[in-house]
Amino acid sequence: MAVNEVGSSLDSLISSFNSRIVDLQELVIGRNMYAASSITDLSAVDAALKAMELQIQAIKDRLREETEAIPKAKKLIAASLQQQKKLQNMSIHVPLHLPERMTLLNMDTNRSAQPEVPNQQLGFGSLKSEEESAALSKEKKGRASPPLWYINVEELDSLSSYMRGRLTLDKVNAAINDMAAYAEANAQLIRAPKKKLAENHWEKALELRDIAMTETIKGKHFFLESDIKGPTLKLDNTGKAILTVLRHLGRISETRTGHHRVIILLKPQ
Repeated sequence: MAVNEVGSSLDSLISSFNSRIVDLQELVIGRNMYAASSITDLSAVDAALKAMELQIQAIKDRLREETEAIPKAKKLIAASLQQQKKLQNMSIHVPLHLPERMTLLNMDTNRSAQPEVPNQQLGFGSLKSEEESAALSKEKKGRASPPLWYINVEELDSLSSYMRGRLTLDKVNAAINDMAAYAEANAQLIRAPKKKLAENHWEKALELRDIAMTETIKGKHFFLESDIKGPTLKLDNTGKAILTVLRHLGRISETRTGHHRVIILLKPQ
């Protein structure tokens, strides 16, 4: 039994060896039959292999560059997120509408077409004494722009729901822009010389100068209740609620001078 198994294994080895010899013979025959063309084919294969090797090397270089860039990208993303957070915090406190200063030219576009009226005809020549004029001139010097002291989310949320109502941060801060525009327009009227004003504006300018010299108002930016006309702050329920909120938050104070209700803009302490 063992002898038969050894013979079988030997026959199998001989058969395998003979098969391998046949394969080698066929390869030698094929090489000899196509000797000229095989060199060209082998050169093309070699060129293709070299091109593939270059592509693989380029891919490896690109992967290495991308790997090295990952830490830098992470730092950039972290910085961008931090900057985004800062911008979001800033946007909460900035109103949607920027302040628009009211100028005398906008208030009176037809001023240049109106004739100049002498002081004697208007009867205003004796209304201001020299002492008042000198004090007013001193008051004009160094006057800054009206304060734009906006409120923030924390201040608005600190109010009772009854006082806050449906007011939003943007609406209240837009109203602060309106108030600054009213105060700026009044300041321009107070500073303007008579020759640059129409008759109706000159009358208001004299009235505003009297108010500006009041002890409780002197040196402060103010406007009258009659100046309120929007675009955001109006004499309606919403406008009254805004004035109440700003008065409670210390942005404005109010006083009466004659028949006028005067709103004074306060500066940050």
